[in-house]
Amino acid sequence: MAARIERLVTSGTFSLDGGTWEVDNNVWLVGDDAEVYVIDPAHNPEAIAQAVGTRTVKAVLLTHGHDDHIRFARQFADLAKAPVLMNPADQMLWETIFPENTPDGPINDGDSFTVGGTTLVALHTPGHSPGSTCFYAQSLGTVFTGDTLFNGGPGATGRSFSDYPTIIKSITERLLSLPAETLVKTGHGDSTTIGAEAPGIS
Repeated sequence: MAARIERLVTSGTFSLDGGTWEVDNNVWLVGDDAEVYVIDPAHNPEAIAQAVGTRTVKAVLLTHGHDDHIRFARQFADLAKAPVLMNPADQMLWETIFPENTPDGPINDGDSFTVGGTTLVALHTPGHSPGSTCFYAQSLGTVFTGDTLFNGGPGATGRSFSDYPTIIKSITERLLSLPAETLVKTGHGDSTTIGAEAPGIS
């Protein structure tokens, strides 16, 4: 059976630079009836584990190190008995939640993760954070963009460790080069397509 995409929306908070905000996060499951990858298991580990069911979680893939995306990653990973992987350029963000600790493994640009006959390729897209990473599943015509690209434009760059020119360069070079019909599955909010977002990137 081919890999499929499942979405779970969880609710909690995001904290950075002394502020805290209520947020809804998209949690993405990519896999088949036997195995899945879980992208950004935010806020509610038990609900995510219930959505996974009896399937094997091959790994937790983190798009970046902001606390709404990582705070419950360890707890979920313990439930799922799976490793947590993240781009090491976001280690300083990781350490705000898990001091003197590291994820179980790195995600580097070009790394691939295969499940259910589908391969996810890591695309390093710094800007929202130094280690922000998207995952492109060509066979599914889908890219998981975390907080790099949303329905409505680029992710936020007004806080620590973020940079607007860098995110625009990342989106232009790494994402707008994908086919226009590519579905964009975001870290928050509704999905979109590369073609729909391209005109607003400058």
